[in-house]
Amino acid sequence: MPVASKEQAVVDAVPKGLYIGGEWRETESTVPVEDPSTGEVIAQVADATVDDALAALTAAADAQKMWANTPSRERGEVLRKAYDLIMERVDDLALIMTLEMGKPLAESKAEVTYAADFFYWFAGEATRIEGGYKPAEKGGFRVLTMRQPVGPCIFITPWNFPLAMGTRKLGPQIAAGCTSVIKPAKQTPLSMLALVGILEEAGLPGGVVNVITAKSSGSIMEPLIKDPRARKLSFTGSTPVGKKLIEQSAEQVLKVSMELGGNAPFVVFEDADIDEAIEGAMLAKMRNIGEACTAANRFHVHESIADEFAQKLAERMGGLKIARGTEEDSKVGPLIDDDQRGTVAELVDDATSKGAKVLTGGERVDGPGYFYKPTVLADVPADARLLKEEIFGPVAPIATFSTEEEAIAAANDTEYGLVAYLYTKDLARALRVSEALETGMIGLNQGVVSNAGAPFGGVKQSGFGREGGKVGIDEYLEWKYVAVAL
Repeated sequence: MPVASKEQAVVDAVPKGLYIGGEWRETESTVPVEDPSTGEVIAQVADATVDDALAALTAAADAQKMWANTPSRERGEVLRKAYDLIMERVDDLALIMTLEMGKPLAESKAEVTYAADFFYWFAGEATRIEGGYKPAEKGGFRVLTMRQPVGPCIFITPWNFPLAMGTRKLGPQIAAGCTSVIKPAKQTPLSMLALVGILEEAGLPGGVVNVITAKSSGSIMEPLIKDPRARKLSFTGSTPVGKKLIEQSAEQVLKVSMELGGNAPFVVFEDADIDEAIEGAMLAKMRNIGEACTAANRFHVHESIADEFAQKLAERMGGLKIARGTEEDSKVGPLIDDDQRGTVAELVDDATSKGAKVLTGGERVDGPGYFYKPTVLADVPADARLLKEEIFGPVAPIATFSTEEEAIAAANDTEYGLVAYLYTKDLARALRVSEALETGMIGLNQGVVSNAGAPFGGVKQSGFGREGGKVGIDEYLEWKYVAVAL
């Protein structure tokens, strides 16, 4: 079968309707899904109305009691079966992701595996929801505590990791005994639609997870967030949108978790192994074409090694193959759309106009699609916008520091606090700086922090709450205390 027809066959196999109460529903209008490497439309998915969204919430509310009363082992078994099905279909799921999002196939396969890990992890956590029992400290009665599912959840997921950002929420939700309505980003709905088909095949009852797709997120989701039947809101996306959602959630006093923007510093001290730091920088910067909240956004390098670091990084990034994600050895795919590419170009132009030097890249790629060349900027001035704003593209700005105190101050000079990367051979310094950095996560001598078994999340305007790890399921549970008379 020719490549083009293989791609179309995989896309055609994905359901395109709304998934509500275990049934697929068509809509009068549709939402186009574009291949960012060509700008061509590859599919049309359903465009939900407010009535459709409320029907999805009704299905979730109706299924809540049933799912909460389902034995935890059975809930875990659904996740485990879904994990197996995802791993059996890595190639097709990766191709779907590459076609709608743009990243190279190798990266898409890595995300599919990462996404499946959340189902595997929370399949086990489902059976570890525990309470407590103790005598009251002054005697006379007993203190009984239990944890129960919070109730119907509203999920909004981004386009940059269209499968993993879904499983990171759905895994603990299903394990905890909650139901949900999830709305994937309009740019990348196919991965989520394929996933819910897998959950259905794994035995998930209708109504436990409902998927709606729509052109307009705000008009569709606000009525759900303000509906008294919803009890939990989880969002992954930009800080400005997150703030609006937090405001909306206040009406029903929802339990809220937010994974918002980032401005990750990548700090390299003079005693670091430069080659190891370069390897880490390539991972931290170029994973997902730089379109990640965890991407290294600004590089703070000690002045004694800054030139060597910059030259080596420019050589590595300048040598990456730029191509459609389906091409062999593709390393850099397109950005998600022309607006995002324009934002990246604007940030680079601002920095160069203020004196930054382009060591490699610094321009769009001619031709179809939304490609931008991997870029390294040296001598970036402190007032450059890209040191303050999230780039979300393949651009590495390098600034220098002289002392440990300067490095910490520069790293913390942002309203964000999701992740930081730190390279040093000095254990005492590693501990000092790790404690001083105002972030929820730190990559110490490594360029990737994401792990299903670890608590993912940030501080300051990068949000609150944690996804993954032992605490990940806590976001979907409430404590209940019973005072037991003797």
